[in-house]
Order: sequence, then structure tokens, then C-alpha cells
Amino acid sequence: MESVYFAESNTGWIVGRDGTILMTSNGGNDWINQISGTSVDLYSVHFGDNDNGWAVGEAGTILMTSNGGDDWNHQISGISETLNSIFYIDINRGWTVGDDGTILHTANGGEDWSPQNSGTTLFLRDVFFKDTLNGWIVGNNTILRTTDGGNNWISVPTNETCFSVYFTDVSNGWIVGFGKIQHSTNGGNSWHHQIVTDFSYLNSIYFTDKNTGWVVGDRQAIFKTTTGGVSFVEEEQQPDEIPINYSVSQNFPNPFNPTTKIKFSIPQSSNIVIQVFDILGSEIETLVNEEKSAGIYEITWYAENLPSGVYFYQLKAGKFISTKKMVLMK
Repeated sequence: MESVYFAESNTGWIVGRDGTILMTSNGGNDWINQISGTSVDLYSVHFGDNDNGWAVGEAGTILMTSNGGDDWNHQISGISETLNSIFYIDINRGWTVGDDGTILHTANGGEDWSPQNSGTTLFLRDVFFKDTLNGWIVGNNTILRTTDGGNNWISVPTNETCFSVYFTDVSNGWIVGFGKIQHSTNGGNSWHHQIVTDFSYLNSIYFTDKNTGWVVGDRQAIFKTTTGGVSFVEEEQQPDEIPINYSVSQNFPNPFNPTTKIKFSIPQSSNIVIQVFDILGSEIETLVNEEKSAGIYEITWYAENLPSGVYFYQLKAGKFISTKKMVLMK
């Protein structure tokens, strides 16, 4: 599967190879096949509401539905290039991007698509708009931004291959790509690295508010931030083994710069909270706050943008509380 989009918590769609479209109305507990009417690979799906949605893919394919996907109809893109991403700011105005620097825009729900000049012939992978004027596109060695709805696209210098872009407001945004998370605080005019990992591909990024976001990538990588990207947490579940006691290990390495691992054990299903505090006792970040089944877990904390110093991490599970000290040394 290539792309997933939820219009709200229960209703979502997935698109993929050979024209596959799946739909759920119960939060993903069940998925049903929808008839796309095509056998080409589909790479992106986006809905403006529960009824109006679009999917794009190979050979300039654009599909549209106005009834939640019960029927999908072809729209005329006027191109043969593969389209890799589609984004709508409302049910009328949308953009799609693809190979050879392709950008198309519609102001009438896709009845008509007009090309916009990207100024490049490179592979474009993702498009995101915060409002009708401010938008961003990323791709192979490419970052583009617009402040006038795409009439003009400004190229931001980069030698990074970028896969996904997301902005929480017109100033603060993130880009992910080959093992890197980049952040901008000035609308995408400039970018700096927040973390660099050994993962080859970080494929997609999404934020639910200005602080809380997720990044996913190869080897089942999932990173989460609750600090607006100041730090990130990656979690892995260890081989199946049921411990007999609650425990949290000393982080390793310690001192560390800028990443460290914390392993913890849960003997039964429990709500787990792991928080980080500074030397004054102020909360820095919540690394974990969720129900977890019995098992052994390991999280990696990426603290590249925090200052050197002494920090404390604390695990709470019911009546069990354990606190340990760690040192970030840059």
C-alpha cells in the first residue's frame, strides 16, 4: 500500500498497486475494496470531507469520488507523467505533483487542472498547503515554497532527497528523507537538522498539533515527538518474553550525545508513563504515555537540540515508580 488518509477518526481510505482502493468506516477494524476502474498503481489519496476525495498515480491518473468512494471517476490531467502526491485545502482547491517537476492545480474540484511552473525537472514527491496561499513541495534535491497559491514557486537550496513535508503553521514545518528530520521556523526559507539516524528511508511525517507528531520509515521505524521536534523518541518491542517484575534499566550510553537507549519491562498490561525532567525538576518531555501489553521494550531518545546537562527519567506504572539520572554531554 502506498498512501492512507482519514477524513475523521472512523472513515479512511488506502490506495496502492494495481488500482487498489480500500475504505474503512470503523476506524480500520474492517476494510472493504472499492472499485477504482483502473489497474495502474495509485500513490496518493486525499479527501476534502467524508464524500469528496481524489487519488493519483501512474500515467497522470487522477480519480475523483463525490460519494465516499462508492464510485470513482477519471479526471483529465492532460499529462502522462506519474503523479506522486495530492493535497486539497478544501473541496475545490487542490494541487498534485509528480515526475519531471510536474505541478497541477485545480480551483473547481478537479474538473479542470492547470500546470504551474516548478522551475525544475526533478522528481517531486510530496505537496502540502497550510492555507490557500502558503504551500510547500519536496522531492529529489528539491524544496519549493509558495506564498501566492502556486502562481510562483521559490526554490530553497538543498542537496537532500526529501520524501514528506508537514507544517503546523505558516512558520513551523518539518521535512523527512534519507535518515534525516529537518525543521524550519521561518516558513521554509531555511532548514536545519533535528535528528540524523541510521535509517535509510524516513517516508512520512504528520503532526496533530504544534508539539505532537510522528515520523515513519523503513525497518518499521516509528519516531514520536511531544516537543515540536526538539527531541524524538523511537520505540522497539523486544523478542517475546514476559518479565516477572516492573523495571527500568539505566540508559545506555551514559553520558550520551545525542542519543541514548532506555529499556523497561512490564509484567502485565499497564498504562505506562515515562517522563524526562531537567536538574530543576521541570518536565522536558513525555517519552511514553499509553497502555502497553506485558513485555520488554526499548526506546531511543534523540536529544540533539537539548543543551548539555543532567536529566532524570521516571517510569510510572500503577504504584510502581522508578527514577534514574542521565547526562547529556556535547
